[in-house]
Amino acid sequence: MRVLTAAEMREVDRLTIEAGIPSLILMENAAHRVLEALQREFAPLRDQRIVVFCGKGNNGGDGLAVARLLHAMVRPAALDVVLASAPELLAGDAAANYRMLRASGFEAIHNRVTDELRGATLLIDALLGTGIEGDARGRPAELIVEMSFGFPGARICAVDLPSGMQSDSGDSGSPVARCDLTVTFTAPKVCHALAPNCDRIGKLVVGRIGSPDSLLEEIPRRLLGPSDISEVLEPRAKGGHKGTYGHVLVLAGSRGKPGAAALAGMAALRSGAGLVTVASAESVTGAIGAHAPELMMEGLAETPEGGIADQDVEALLRGKSVVAIGPGMGLAASTVALVRRLIATCTVPMIVDADALNALAGREWPGAAGPRVLTPHPGEMARLLGHPVTSRLDDAREFAKHFGLTLLLKGQRTVIATPDGNCWINPTGTPAMATAGSGDVLTGMLAGLTAQNGARQLEAVLAAAWLHGKAGECAAAVLGEMPVTATDLLRFLPEALRAAHA
Repeated sequence: MRVLTAAEMREVDRLTIEAGIPSLILMENAAHRVLEALQREFAPLRDQRIVVFCGKGNNGGDGLAVARLLHAMVRPAALDVVLASAPELLAGDAAANYRMLRASGFEAIHNRVTDELRGATLLIDALLGTGIEGDARGRPAELIVEMSFGFPGARICAVDLPSGMQSDSGDSGSPVARCDLTVTFTAPKVCHALAPNCDRIGKLVVGRIGSPDSLLEEIPRRLLGPSDISEVLEPRAKGGHKGTYGHVLVLAGSRGKPGAAALAGMAALRSGAGLVTVASAESVTGAIGAHAPELMMEGLAETPEGGIADQDVEALLRGKSVVAIGPGMGLAASTVALVRRLIATCTVPMIVDADALNALAGREWPGAAGPRVLTPHPGEMARLLGHPVTSRLDDAREFAKHFGLTLLLKGQRTVIATPDGNCWINPTGTPAMATAGSGDVLTGMLAGLTAQNGARQLEAVLAAAWLHGKAGECAAAVLGEMPVTATDLLRFLPEALRAAHA
């Protein structure tokens, strides 16, 4: 799904209206989508005691239309409307929907929250929409606080977005309504996709109200989902063999750090690579092989300080489909020199992670002879940028465009940005994955899926990100958040794959 800013949503609405669908019809369609979601999530709706909070703008107009539909079609146990402004201040479609609500015979309209309303079981938040700039103020702000604290046990459904939330950001000021369900229209907005705002919206439902898909084609942001990765997860050909599915070279590990190399190598195999060779410091190859006997091993010469000697590894690159480099390699001077040389000269796709990223930070970009996927967490990204990350979307997009590479900025709601300015936001993942080795598993998955899908490298990257997060969710659902380890991500990868096909 495309992810829109407030300005982009206004433009889509404008073009839809110009094409011949009146704004009042769009508002009516939006109200029907809200009603349908309410009937699914809070059945039986007729047993609910409902209060609809309406502002004076278009968001309030949506709420007034929802109230009319509830009154006419559901007849819940109780239904009341609380207006944030005097009725005479309503304008345009909001005023039209107020008149239609009154014409339907509905009279339970209030200008404040009374004690008799506090027994409500369901609140509809239609106070403020995407047009807000800065913090909520005045009467709407007071009602946001009323919704949040004045109705013990009541569930809250937001129309378009929780009131007070900044549409174009992952962050918001105060107050902001925290909702159980959010029904937005046409496409998700940036606030629905990025943390921490995405944690305040509850379940997200996207309703179609009449705008054609063609109006969204140029939007550069997308919310990643199974439909984006279906092609790379298609069933294998009957005659496939290990040579069909690529050969991954993992350059990882160093003295005292064999686990990172073993995790990355096994993740590449678990992700379907036909062959995986791990090249690591000679002193740790035995430990890596003991962890994972399916891996082929190549020992690399070491320097006295425990680094990887800057040696001729070109022979190792022959016949490889993709290279994963960095996990557990350390930052000895010889290792840094080897990493930078390979990033500059290796012609096959390369997944660059961990210490390989640190070998780039604060130094001139060495260039790249082939496709590169960089996978920093926020701290590594700050070192690459030379300053803290200020906007995950903007920083990722600009970095990817500037250096002509694919950037996977890890963290809650991982961002994948490409050289053409497009980006995807991955909704899968869990705090259970905040454990040593999770990133090494992702690196291996990226390499394994890329090795099998040479002509669809972007889709392979997207699939690895989505499946990695989903495997964490599956593990946490069974084990709980605290006990999950990196190897559990590999254990639950099959369940994540099944979820992608569901």
